[in-house]
Amino acid sequence: MASDRRRINEPAGGTIAPVYFSSFRNPYPALVHSLARSRKPTELRKIFLRTGLTPSASGSAYLELEPPPNARKVTLVPTSSALKIICTVHGPKPLPRSATFTPHVLLSTYVKFAPFAARQRRGYVRNATERDLAVHLETALRGVIIGSRWPKSGVEIVITVLEGEEDYSLTDEIRHEGYEHIGAGATGMMSILSGCITVASAAIADAGIDCVDQVTGGIAAVLQQPSRADLIEHNDIGVNVEKIDGGMSVVLDPNPSEHENLIATCVVGYLESRDEITELWLSGRSPGLSAAGPHSLDHLIDSAIQAASAARRVLVEAVRECSEQKRKKE
Repeated sequence: MASDRRRINEPAGGTIAPVYFSSFRNPYPALVHSLARSRKPTELRKIFLRTGLTPSASGSAYLELEPPPNARKVTLVPTSSALKIICTVHGPKPLPRSATFTPHVLLSTYVKFAPFAARQRRGYVRNATERDLAVHLETALRGVIIGSRWPKSGVEIVITVLEGEEDYSLTDEIRHEGYEHIGAGATGMMSILSGCITVASAAIADAGIDCVDQVTGGIAAVLQQPSRADLIEHNDIGVNVEKIDGGMSVVLDPNPSEHENLIATCVVGYLESRDEITELWLSGRSPGLSAAGPHSLDHLIDSAIQAASAARRVLVEAVRECSEQKRKKE
């Protein structure tokens, strides 16, 4: 029987799959060191934001967050990831003649992960998570754009996530036993949404679309440290249990790879000059939040607003630099 030359045939003999040993001798010390947060609870990661990177689009912007400085580079695969997002705006442009008349602009948002955006390779077709992020993004931007100035027109906002933050670090995936997570589980997606809101606002400003204000995204989370009894029970070597009291605290701009026990997470789209919230998304365990005090729901939302106000400074400077460059070209 003649062999088929149009495809690559399997080897004639049997094959054995390669076996790889873990690079961590003890996963628990590596886990604790990789999850250690070097920033203050109210300190945000450094933000890189630039506009006008896609000449073919009406407006564009690129956002990147600083990766954790304490990431352990002991494997070929990085233990943590940074956030890298690019946004393009197309329009306002007239709708097709077959479309029904609308007195306001028709806003369409698309969020897509690049295939290499995460450790688990993404598909080319949008899944439910990407469509959900697009709906949240549209809600945050709908009340910002002055749509009455472009009747029967459409604006498309396309966001590509080049590198997204994982809900868990690499050390969480390779360990097989230990204390369980009680985290919110969607912190990575919420952090991506916060970056999408900020980069979309910069791209809209680059496109010259009139808005009532510049909206920025902010995220905050309630963190619960593991108790001393849990660490001693699981024999977590290398941890100073005397400095751990098992209390709760609110942190701004949480990176999922730096924190383990995230009880609740909140992301907002905030208009600072109007003092309005256009988007609010809460996730986590509400029983962990008190009715009043430093760990209340109101305090968590206020912390997310504080993070959004801090990100607004970077957005204003990026838009100002873009405006100056356009004036020089004219």
